[in-house]
Amino acid sequence: MNKDLTLLIMAAGMGSRFGGLKQIEPMGPNGEFLIDYSIYDAINAGFNKVVFIIKEENYDIFKETIGKRVEDKIKTEYVFQDINNVPDGYSVPKDRVKPLGTAHAIYCAKDNIHEPFAIINADDFYGKDAYKVASNFLKNVDNDNSYCLVGYKVSNTLTENGAVKRGVCNVENGNLTELIESSVEKIDGKIIAKPLNGKDSFEVTEDTFVSMNMLCFTPSIFKYIEEGFPRFFEENKDDLLTGEYLIPDVVEKLTIKGIVSTKVLPTTAKWIGVTYKEDKEKVVESIKKLVEANEYPNKLWK
Repeated sequence: MNKDLTLLIMAAGMGSRFGGLKQIEPMGPNGEFLIDYSIYDAINAGFNKVVFIIKEENYDIFKETIGKRVEDKIKTEYVFQDINNVPDGYSVPKDRVKPLGTAHAIYCAKDNIHEPFAIINADDFYGKDAYKVASNFLKNVDNDNSYCLVGYKVSNTLTENGAVKRGVCNVENGNLTELIESSVEKIDGKIIAKPLNGKDSFEVTEDTFVSMNMLCFTPSIFKYIEEGFPRFFEENKDDLLTGEYLIPDVVEKLTIKGIVSTKVLPTTAKWIGVTYKEDKEKVVESIKKLVEANEYPNKLWK
């Protein structure tokens, strides 16, 4: 029996950089959103279940737009990222508004996913090849502690409109050894990564691999995220209004300790996304070109 191949889409972020629910910005020729292309590519790569992580107040708008279009194409489930959904003995300040971060988002889906799965951001276009890479890994994974990160060449992930957040990968023999969350920008012809932890900036080459938050896990990740909550609450005890529990940190710690191995699997895909309002025009143009090249149908969902 074929096991389910699940795509977990993290869509609870508030789109603060771009204003409003940026996942719901039409980008395709017939009002398609970037998330539509993600699901289309995932289905074609063999995924047969999608789980959306959203904020409860966005449920109706999400279901009426994206849900309505894809529910008859793929098994669809919704999970609310509730900041009170934390292990017993912990709590978040009542006046916190911001979601608790990507690791917490994944934790919220623990009752919906019992099979290997991939995660993506809702507001990034990852490209066909990336889903094939992820699908191939998930179909063949045979060890609960074997994960993978789909690695993009950094030069395929930049915008002309400013810095972008990327996880810069250090890789040895195809395996991740370090993941440096950084603000990355092309300055005077050089690609400069400025680590978010305040360490010194460094130059990276065009073919350095970065993470776009497309990662593949087995369900063991839920246990590891849960085990990491005490540390998160301790490290952020003075910053529980805004501190975030992030999946790259979890993956890096597990990998460095040797608890899991994380393969970095390269993709030839080029990222498309809206980090800044000014990016939208270019994204619309990029999708138009892909449609004209018959990479996608003009009307995505028949």
